[in-house]
Amino acid sequence: MTARTTRYCFTLQVRPDRLAEYAERHRHVWPDMLRALDDAGWGNYSLFLREDGLLVGYVESQDLDAAQAAMAATEVNARWQAQMAEFFLGTDGRPADESFTLLREVFHLQDALAQARHQHEQRHDEETTRS
Repeated sequence: MTARTTRYCFTLQVRPDRLAEYAERHRHVWPDMLRALDDAGWGNYSLFLREDGLLVGYVESQDLDAAQAAMAATEVNARWQAQMAEFFLGTDGRPADESFTLLREVFHLQDALAQARHQHEQRHDEETTRS
Protein backbone atom coordinates (compact mmCIF):
# COMPACT_ATOMS: atom_id res chain seq x y z
CA MET A 1 0.00 0.00 0.00
CA THR A 2 1.32 3.45 -0.94
CA ALA A 3 1.62 6.01 1.84
CA ARG A 4 -0.69 9.01 1.49
CA THR A 5 0.90 12.29 0.51
CA THR A 6 -0.14 15.18 2.73
CA ARG A 7 -0.14 18.87 1.84
CA TYR A 8 1.60 21.23 4.28
CA CYS A 9 1.62 25.01 4.34
CA PHE A 10 3.85 27.04 6.62
CA THR A 11 4.90 30.58 7.36
CA LEU A 12 8.11 32.34 8.29
CA GLN A 13 9.08 36.00 8.45
CA VAL A 14 11.83 37.33 6.20
CA ARG A 15 13.51 40.58 7.17
CA PRO A 16 11.74 43.26 5.08
CA ASP A 17 15.08 44.92 4.28
CA ARG A 18 16.43 41.65 2.80
CA LEU A 19 13.56 40.60 0.48
CA ALA A 20 15.35 41.19 -2.82
CA GLU A 21 18.45 39.30 -1.72
CA TYR A 22 16.34 36.46 -0.28
CA ALA A 23 14.49 36.07 -3.57
CA GLU A 24 17.76 36.24 -5.52
CA ARG A 25 19.29 33.44 -3.45
CA HIS A 26 16.31 31.26 -4.32
CA ARG A 27 16.84 31.85 -8.03
CA HIS A 28 20.20 30.13 -7.60
CA VAL A 29 19.65 27.25 -5.16
CA TRP A 30 22.61 24.88 -5.27
CA PRO A 31 22.03 21.74 -7.35
CA ASP A 32 23.05 19.50 -4.43
CA MET A 33 20.50 21.27 -2.20
CA LEU A 34 17.78 20.71 -4.81
CA ARG A 35 18.68 17.01 -5.00
CA ALA A 36 18.73 16.69 -1.21
CA LEU A 37 15.26 18.21 -0.90
CA ASP A 38 13.92 15.87 -3.57
CA ASP A 39 15.64 12.81 -2.07
CA ALA A 40 14.34 13.70 1.42
CA GLY A 41 10.72 13.77 0.26
CA TRP A 42 10.01 17.50 -0.12
CA GLY A 43 7.60 17.18 -3.04
CA ASN A 44 5.94 19.99 -4.97
CA TYR A 45 7.78 22.50 -2.76
CA SER A 46 7.09 26.21 -3.33
CA LEU A 47 7.77 29.46 -1.51
CA PHE A 48 5.74 32.68 -1.79
CA LEU A 49 6.96 36.01 -0.46
CA ARG A 50 4.79 39.01 0.42
CA GLU A 51 6.14 42.58 0.33
CA ASP A 52 6.16 42.82 4.15
CA GLY A 53 8.34 39.70 4.43
CA LEU A 54 5.66 37.11 5.13
CA LEU A 55 6.96 33.90 3.60
CA VAL A 56 4.43 31.18 2.84
CA GLY A 57 5.71 27.74 1.98
CA TYR A 58 3.87 24.78 0.49
CA VAL A 59 5.17 21.23 0.39
CA GLU A 60 3.74 17.78 -0.13
CA SER A 61 5.23 14.88 1.76
CA GLN A 62 4.33 11.42 2.95
CA ASP A 63 5.92 12.28 6.32
CA LEU A 64 7.03 15.86 6.95
CA ASP A 65 8.84 14.97 10.18
CA ALA A 66 10.87 12.31 8.34
CA ALA A 67 11.53 14.73 5.45
CA GLN A 68 12.78 17.37 7.89
CA ALA A 69 14.95 14.82 9.71
CA ALA A 70 16.42 13.62 6.42
CA MET A 71 17.35 17.18 5.49
CA ALA A 72 18.77 17.87 8.95
CA ALA A 73 21.13 14.93 8.42
CA THR A 74 22.66 16.42 5.27
CA GLU A 75 25.76 18.55 5.13
CA VAL A 76 24.35 20.67 2.30
CA ASN A 77 21.32 21.64 4.37
CA ALA A 78 23.55 22.66 7.29
CA ARG A 79 25.49 24.95 4.92
CA TRP A 80 22.31 26.36 3.33
CA GLN A 81 20.59 27.00 6.66
CA ALA A 82 23.72 28.70 8.06
CA GLN A 83 23.85 31.04 5.06
CA MET A 84 20.12 31.77 5.10
CA ALA A 85 19.71 32.29 8.89
CA GLU A 86 20.41 36.03 8.67
CA PHE A 87 17.31 36.56 6.50
CA PHE A 88 14.74 35.47 9.09
CA LEU A 89 13.03 37.06 12.08
CA GLY A 90 11.61 35.12 15.01
CA THR A 91 13.54 31.87 14.62
CA ASP A 92 15.30 32.21 18.00
CA GLY A 93 18.57 31.00 16.52
CA ARG A 94 17.09 27.78 15.13
CA PRO A 95 17.33 26.91 11.43
CA ALA A 96 14.39 28.26 9.43
CA ASP A 97 13.39 24.77 8.29
CA GLU A 98 12.89 23.84 11.95
CA SER A 99 11.20 27.11 12.95
CA PHE A 100 8.27 27.55 10.63
CA THR A 101 4.67 27.69 11.77
CA LEU A 102 2.45 25.07 10.15
CA LEU A 103 -0.99 26.20 9.02
CA ARG A 104 -4.12 24.03 9.25
CA GLU A 105 -5.72 23.22 5.92
CA VAL A 106 -9.42 24.12 5.97
CA PHE A 107 -10.38 23.46 2.33
CA HIS A 108 -9.06 21.59 -0.69
CA LEU A 109 -11.16 21.56 -3.85
CA GLN A 110 -10.25 18.07 -5.05
CA ASP A 111 -10.99 16.55 -1.63
CA ALA A 112 -14.33 18.38 -1.45
CA LEU A 113 -15.28 17.25 -4.96
CA ALA A 114 -14.34 13.65 -4.18
CA GLN A 115 -16.44 13.74 -1.00
CA ALA A 116 -19.41 15.24 -2.87
CA ARG A 117 -19.14 12.56 -5.59
CA HIS A 118 -18.96 9.83 -2.96
CA GLN A 119 -22.05 11.18 -1.16
CA HIS A 120 -23.90 11.45 -4.47
CA GLU A 121 -23.01 7.84 -5.34
CA GLN A 122 -24.16 6.65 -1.90
CA ARG A 123 -27.52 8.40 -2.30
CA HIS A 124 -27.88 6.93 -5.78
CA ASP A 125 -27.08 3.43 -4.48
CA GLU A 126 -29.61 3.81 -1.63
CA GLU A 127 -32.29 4.96 -4.06
CA THR A 128 -31.54 2.05 -6.41
CA THR A 129 -31.70 -0.42 -3.53
CA ARG A 130 -35.11 0.93 -2.42
CA SER A 131 -36.54 0.68 -5.97
